[in-house]
Amino acid sequence: MPADWLARLRRVLAPSPDHDPAHWQLAGRPLAEVAGASVAAARAAMPQPPRAAAVLVPIIDRPHAPSLLLTARAGHLRHHAGQVSFPGGGIEMGDEDAVAAALRETREEIGIESRYIEPLGFLPDQIVLTGFCITPVVALLRPDFSLRIDSAEVAEVFEIPLVYIMDAGNYVPVRRILRGVEVTLNDLNYRGRVVWGATAGMLQVLHRVLQVRP
Repeated sequence: MPADWLARLRRVLAPSPDHDPAHWQLAGRPLAEVAGASVAAARAAMPQPPRAAAVLVPIIDRPHAPSLLLTARAGHLRHHAGQVSFPGGGIEMGDEDAVAAALRETREEIGIESRYIEPLGFLPDQIVLTGFCITPVVALLRPDFSLRIDSAEVAEVFEIPLVYIMDAGNYVPVRRILRGVEVTLNDLNYRGRVVWGATAGMLQVLHRVLQVRP
């Protein structure tokens, strides 16, 4: 884990989101790279236009070592039930921007107030074939936060050490059929939990960002 991890994030993360469809990523890689010859089918499989969403990628500044905060979604939800994810959801009309949406959703889902959160920048937009275009907002989370979990949306909150996502050997390629399109995704396995799809993709992009040297 680079000692200057926070300085790298401040320097390398995008200062504003990039919503250009030409730059969309699927599970952390350019759409054409993941879907190959099926890229047209992948675009056709998505509801058009995809719904804009935002998630918070919270890095807890623990004294011993930084960690990522993630959630497991409630099992009864309509979209992505039971999956590991970051707090977030659809951008609503009352949200000023993606940051506001990510902060609101974080407060609603797990009760963390915005005063504990310092947004640092953005990762590339990630699409999911169920019809969402997700803007990841990377943020620093003060360790003195408290949780108030909405059990209607979140089944569990847990942490993954930031250093764990830096080991490429922790990612396992898996071929899946999503909405009729065959794609290869890299899953991250951590203590019996499987992180896959857009969330695993964001972790891989964060891994690459942290590897950028000054």
